[in-house]
Amino acid sequence: MAGVSRQTVSRVLNNHPDVAEETRNKILEVMRRLEYRPNAVARSLIKQTTNSIGLVTAGLEFIGPSVTMSGITKKAEQLGYGVYVKELPRFNPENIQYIIDWFLTRQVDGIIWAVPEIGDNRSWIDDFTDKIEVPIIFLTAADRLNVSTVVIDNYQGAKIATDHIISRGKKKIAHISGPLDWWESKQRFLGWQDALIREGIKPNENMVAEGNWSSKSGKKAFDQLLYSFPEMDAIFVANDQMALAVLHTACEKGINIPKDLLVVGFDNIPESEFFYPSLTTVSQDLLSLGCLAVEELIYLIRAKNLKQTISKHNYRVLQPSLIIRKSSGLGVTS
Repeated sequence: MAGVSRQTVSRVLNNHPDVAEETRNKILEVMRRLEYRPNAVARSLIKQTTNSIGLVTAGLEFIGPSVTMSGITKKAEQLGYGVYVKELPRFNPENIQYIIDWFLTRQVDGIIWAVPEIGDNRSWIDDFTDKIEVPIIFLTAADRLNVSTVVIDNYQGAKIATDHIISRGKKKIAHISGPLDWWESKQRFLGWQDALIREGIKPNENMVAEGNWSSKSGKKAFDQLLYSFPEMDAIFVANDQMALAVLHTACEKGINIPKDLLVVGFDNIPESEFFYPSLTTVSQDLLSLGCLAVEELIYLIRAKNLKQTISKHNYRVLQPSLIIRKSSGLGVTS
């Protein structure tokens, strides 16, 4: 109908510049009249690529996984990839083979495994990575041989938070951790612990209370610390939602923050600036984490398509930063 060759139509569909503007407009008008849409399945058979990736996630009720997923989907869209999402009902999947097969039957070009590392829920990696036919990237996990991983440096984030508290002259520094079977929680705990040890302060179990990331658990943990470690003059909280409970409970009990107690959180959720007092916190860029995971995966996909030999092992680490606000006694700066 357009009176041109298939090659010319193909150039228009693929936004190739070597088409006269008049011809391009003519072809687009015919496409509109015919309600023509390219057949993505047929194109994938020819190109041997679907321009789609698989995403395995869990715990989207938590801020971290949900923000990371947003970064993944946005970057994939920018780079022309669609995303198949598999949200697991629990953090310990029972049938890894089924999950992998589910994606492979949909001909994805690669997979991002964004389920947080909890307990031994990554123990399957050594048995399965060589059997997976497409590139795979893991998030928020310990470094492993023959695996590509993208992480935030949780250890360093906790360390700079604790160092900041120490710089304010505080020595009796408590910690409210996340669930300690989470890899991220353990890294934040170790960062706090090592910063204290370096200053000659010996941490003990009375200085730590464990939460589950929720504000309700933060209140319970803070109450526990008020009993077990009443002399504390500062507290590093493993996420901002639990830190909110600390601020609220302290106000109820007549504890002045920051005069009586310094508080530092972790995450820099948008609301933390508007807590009262505004919360000093560690900023981790989870959107960038998701974007970097997509970029790394597409690099592996293209290398595979070009039959390039590259190392399966790559450990990319994004560094967090400290956002200083009133809860640590230093006004609002960044």
